[in-house]
Amino acid sequence: MELLGKIKVIKPTNQVNDSFKKRELVITTEEQHPQHVLIEFVQDKCPVLDSYNIGENVRVFINVRGREVVKDGEAKYYNQLQGWRIERTDSAIPSQK
Repeated sequence: MELLGKIKVIKPTNQVNDSFKKRELVITTEEQHPQHVLIEFVQDKCPVLDSYNIGENVRVFINVRGREVVKDGEAKYYNQLQGWRIERTDSAIPSQK
C-alpha cells in the first residue's frame, strides 16, 4: 500500500527502550479534504528519512498494522501505519477530487 503527499513533519529517532526505536513522519495529502497522516518508521528503517526535508512531495510505502489490547475484560483496538520505503515524486501530487 502507498500514500502520496507532502512532508509536513519529520521527527528525530526516538529510542523507546534498549531494543526498539522509531521515527515519525507526517505527510499531508493533497485532495479536496487534505489529511495529515502519521507514519512510523521502526528499527533499521529509521535512517531512511535522513535525506528528506519538510515540503518535499513523496510516495510512502506502508503496511497497516493492528493490535488488540484487553484491559479489565474490555478489548480495545489500535491501528498503526508503518513505513518501509519512501521516494520523492517529481512534481506536485495531482488532486483526487
